[in-house]
Amino acid sequence: MCGIAGIYQFSGGGLIATDDIRRMCQVLEHRGPDDEGIYIHATAGIGMRRLSIIDLQSGHQPIANEDESIWVVFNGEIYNHRELRCELEAMGHRFRTQSDTEAIVHAYEEFGDRCVERMNGMFAFAVLDQKRQLLFLARDRLGIKPLYYFVDTRRVLFGSEIKAILSHDDVPRELDFAALDSFLTFEYVAGPQTIFKAIKKLPAGHTMMVTPQGVTITRYWDVAQTASDEDEQTYCERLYTTLKSAVQYRLLSDVPLGALLSGGIDSSTIVGLMAEQLATPVETFSIGFEEDTYNELDYARQISRHFQTHHHEQIIRPDAIELTEKVIRHCDEPLGDFSVFPTYLVSVFARKHVTVALSGDGGDELFAGYDHYKAQKLDGYYRWLPRAVRTHVIAYLLEQIPPTVQKKGLINKAKRFIEGAALPSDLAHTRWMTFLTAADKSQLYSPELRRELKEVDAHAFIRRYLARAGIDDPLGEQLLLDLKTYLVDDILVKVDRMSMATALEVRVPFLDYRVVELAASIPSRLKLKGWTSKHVLKQAMGSLLPPSILHKKKEGFSIPMKNWLKDELRPLLLDALSPDRVRRRGYFNAVYIERLISEHLAGTQNHSHKLWPLVLFEIWHSIYLD
Repeated sequence: MCGIAGIYQFSGGGLIATDDIRRMCQVLEHRGPDDEGIYIHATAGIGMRRLSIIDLQSGHQPIANEDESIWVVFNGEIYNHRELRCELEAMGHRFRTQSDTEAIVHAYEEFGDRCVERMNGMFAFAVLDQKRQLLFLARDRLGIKPLYYFVDTRRVLFGSEIKAILSHDDVPRELDFAALDSFLTFEYVAGPQTIFKAIKKLPAGHTMMVTPQGVTITRYWDVAQTASDEDEQTYCERLYTTLKSAVQYRLLSDVPLGALLSGGIDSSTIVGLMAEQLATPVETFSIGFEEDTYNELDYARQISRHFQTHHHEQIIRPDAIELTEKVIRHCDEPLGDFSVFPTYLVSVFARKHVTVALSGDGGDELFAGYDHYKAQKLDGYYRWLPRAVRTHVIAYLLEQIPPTVQKKGLINKAKRFIEGAALPSDLAHTRWMTFLTAADKSQLYSPELRRELKEVDAHAFIRRYLARAGIDDPLGEQLLLDLKTYLVDDILVKVDRMSMATALEVRVPFLDYRVVELAASIPSRLKLKGWTSKHVLKQAMGSLLPPSILHKKKEGFSIPMKNWLKDELRPLLLDALSPDRVRRRGYFNAVYIERLISEHLAGTQNHSHKLWPLVLFEIWHSIYLD
């Protein structure tokens, strides 16, 4: 695992300075503390920081082909590199190392820009082709590994993180107001935007070709919900076999390896499949909280006992204020997902023992694991009630009941459902993933910000994805949408930044593209069956996992943020959103924010999903723009 960066100058841009590439690499040192490599050819340069996982001795990057006309830097893992190597050697290519990186350079040499179609892995890489005078960038199918870029009339800059691009002082640090609106609405910035107007994300499953004539971005992979007509048992058998193969691929490592275990069905499945294939006990890592409803360590212990893992666990109550600034610096742009904290903390914990960890991320998006899929289904029945009953009776009564301190609970779930049900129905399940409504924005946003956003619809990208899905399956559309948006721009950003902040490589077997394509072929009725989520996954793993795990309710990997804002984070909340500070910024209505804070601290309303993003944005602004 690594951090990569580079520069490509268009005609007249001048020669590349080694110091410019080195500076970009230095800010990525946390991603690759073991090694640094730079290669410059006239008007183009590439560099990397390496975390050594495979071929520890000879895997130094950049790596070249036989005549050194093609060079590559690479972040990620190519799990099928041995098979690819055998194929390429049979075609006459000569390898100098055992690293997966070298398979990329020869695959590009042989197959050109279609080389990505031959790779199974998580990757972002850059190929510098001197003969063709081009730079070729690629990102893996699901967007597990990040890649950012900046283009102006003189050059292209790219990097694994935004901070590598910002190491050049002349890159404009201008706030993208539409991205800010996206963040406050969904708690993440929807791609290809970033919070910086001039910097973009290369979309998942896309490549970028940079030549003297300009930049071309091409999609090389997509997944469609194409349900086949097989019996449930066949799907279960295929799913078990494919997931087991995906886990087997991800056990390849020359350094200590383990698993992040939350106790849910996804991470438990991964641990179980690892235990079947490893000769030694799996190293498992779990964290918990003092608040009982947020603590799922008992389930993790059950899995540890069941598979006889070497288990490590820790109860955490961190210095949340210090941790907040650290998280923001590593993310480069605001990310409101509360689970960013436990993800970072479990990564710190695991890194003390291993360098690679497998996780269960992706299972919810593939097999309908989130509550908002159930909420969308329930809404179909709820709308049978007269509007007057919904708005003037049910909504009114729930408004009078204060939220509970529990993680979820019936009252909290009911209040969240009523809030989402009031939003436009064409937004489908994302109504329960929206945290700032148009009514909220009319009170929160200053007149100046509203003018900036006059032509902006934060939900437009959702409607575009749903419109072009092209399938007659509402749940299938929703799963595809989350795979393309929420997963790549929230979940995978969180996992990559928080793990790489600790130099821990996290691998995600559920996002092996073979598993994803298989899941897309399974009918939605087998994913959410009645009110049972992940039905087909649970059936497939019925012989592997204990019943207590198969039938437990989904809780999610999160923290008691609503409680922390009243306690540990209260000073930070009051300071970051003080009336004077808010007025000085000029983006928001200080009086409205004061009301939100007052109601939240009094316990009459849970405004954590409104207040915390505002706190993050203020801290981010002070770090990156002030």
